[in-house]
Amino acid sequence: MNMKKLYLFLVLMTIVSVATAQDYQYKDVPFTAVHFSDSYLLPRIKACHDVTIPYAFKMSEEMGRIENFEVAAGRKQGKFHGEFPFDDSDVFKILEGASYLLAVQKDEKLDAYLDDLAQLISEAQEPDGYLYTNRTIGGTLHPWAGEKRWEKDWDLSHETYNLGHFFEAASAHYAATGKKNVLDIATKAADLLYKDYIGGQLNIAPGHQVVEMGLVRLYRVTKEPRYLELARYFLETRGRSGRFDADSDDQWRNGQYWQNHALVRDQREAVGHAVRATYQYCGMADIAALMSDEGYLTAIDAIWENIVGRKYYITGGIGAIPGNEGFGPDYHLPNATAYCETCAAIGNCMFNHRMFMLHGEAKYIDVLERSLYNAVLSGISLSGDHFFYPNPLECGEAGQERSAWFGCSCCPSNLSRFIPSLPGYQYATQAGRLYANLFVDGKAEITVDSKPVKIAMNTRYPWDGDICMTLTTKGKQQFALCLRVPGWASNEPVPTDLYSYADGQNTNVVVVKVNGKAAKYTMDKGYAVVDRKWKSGDKVEMVLPMQPRLVKAHDNVEADRGMLAVEMGPIVYCAEQVDNEQPIGEVTINEKTRFEAKYNADLLIGTNVLTGKAKYIFTLDDGTKIDPTTDLVLIPYALRSHREPCAMRVWLKKD
Repeated sequence: MNMKKLYLFLVLMTIVSVATAQDYQYKDVPFTAVHFSDSYLLPRIKACHDVTIPYAFKMSEEMGRIENFEVAAGRKQGKFHGEFPFDDSDVFKILEGASYLLAVQKDEKLDAYLDDLAQLISEAQEPDGYLYTNRTIGGTLHPWAGEKRWEKDWDLSHETYNLGHFFEAASAHYAATGKKNVLDIATKAADLLYKDYIGGQLNIAPGHQVVEMGLVRLYRVTKEPRYLELARYFLETRGRSGRFDADSDDQWRNGQYWQNHALVRDQREAVGHAVRATYQYCGMADIAALMSDEGYLTAIDAIWENIVGRKYYITGGIGAIPGNEGFGPDYHLPNATAYCETCAAIGNCMFNHRMFMLHGEAKYIDVLERSLYNAVLSGISLSGDHFFYPNPLECGEAGQERSAWFGCSCCPSNLSRFIPSLPGYQYATQAGRLYANLFVDGKAEITVDSKPVKIAMNTRYPWDGDICMTLTTKGKQQFALCLRVPGWASNEPVPTDLYSYADGQNTNVVVVKVNGKAAKYTMDKGYAVVDRKWKSGDKVEMVLPMQPRLVKAHDNVEADRGMLAVEMGPIVYCAEQVDNEQPIGEVTINEKTRFEAKYNADLLIGTNVLTGKAKYIFTLDDGTKIDPTTDLVLIPYALRSHREPCAMRVWLKKD
């Protein structure tokens, strides 16, 4: 299909889609309607408000990212600061996160700062809408930028990547404040993109996806169908641009690194850079929902199976290869060299949330939860101002220490926008149904079938499996309450055969009560569904069988053969040398090893600590090998590297 035919096809599909008003069948509940009061996630959100976002803006000022806009705006004389031409995107992501904070908590100082920043960005924007400080500043262009606009966007200029993050920030800011000062800049830039790409029929697929997601978000705010059309255009150009050599083994040359090796609807395997990939899959999910594209749906269904069945770490991390920050071959999941970029874990959460909204199945939330509680939260310190880029599952004696900042600071800025949005992942609705997806102590105000329902959830999750929900309704309301039964509570750590429990225990016993009495419920897509007329004061209790479990990997995962990992509920645990007397690399456990969980309020942020008896190999002077027992102490993987640099392991040797 040539670009002219592609353009006509997209116009027709956009008209049809808008006319039929398709969208996700399952709706997320806005994070502004959900308020956490727990002791694990809420402190992370507070740290983001008090520390991470102010710190990220401060670092953006110190590293010249803000000054780039000042120079582009003509307020200052100077040159472009920074190692990369896409540094503008960091400012945009932090702006998005700050907008989320404004949406739930009034902050006049932050509001004023964002208004000043919006004015600066508007002055840095060129008259026709172009927004890219590296080119606008002039002088010596970054070699990745290209002599002409957009010409190297397929490579590393990341012009549309910058704009994608800006579109998301503008949509968030408008939703939070009702002001159009940021939104107007975004629509001006989007109009230019439409004119240059669709009007000019540019055959350039973005080298780093996210503009597709951003345009869909902008479409939702403005209802401008051209933005939806343009989002699809960018996806449809992928695999058509000709900038790849299919016979090459190099991922950059064959297009796999940036997912340009095939039409998106023909892709079935996760390849290349993991962040780029998950952002593309999010965009495809959006188009599948909004434009009822079965081809896109078939593709992302297969890709999801490939990731979760063959390329997914027990910690919820994705992207095994440091060289391409991306996916390796099937079952290639090394531990010490695992890349597992924090941004990739965030992208995986976003992708799985969209997959839930398409299908309404609990397994997608299971994957989201594992990635969130382990791989994402590992990426940021409890203090909120130190960060991990990669998240390996094994470290030597030197350990791994979080960094205060990076030359390419995509992870700190991505955490700045993701963590404040976490309450939006807890609940969802569908016609006649209310879904409880995540279990976090707090309150929510939700609309079910146009009627208000208030929920107060009381739980210590993820430290134990007792959950109590108190409902407040206006009179009696008929709807189905759908309680996610996590896979780990049904003897299934992940919804594929990639990992399984090795301890032989059967914990497939979930108790659901209404007002103290056993409730009748049906199981549907991984949810315990209680359908009845609810009244104010009704209490729903669910008890999940949470206890330490031993996990083994599929035999095809060479790195984990002869190894066992330990988890409890959604939390994956690790051994740090600081807690253990014997070298953790020599400690062994087996399927019969039992661990005891005890909550320690004084350790780190307050956490469960697992203790058990293990063996270790010790050689006497005469060469005799003995295996005495030793105490083995484990802490949550996400809380590692907070005390002193030391060895760390998730997978332990099996005796």
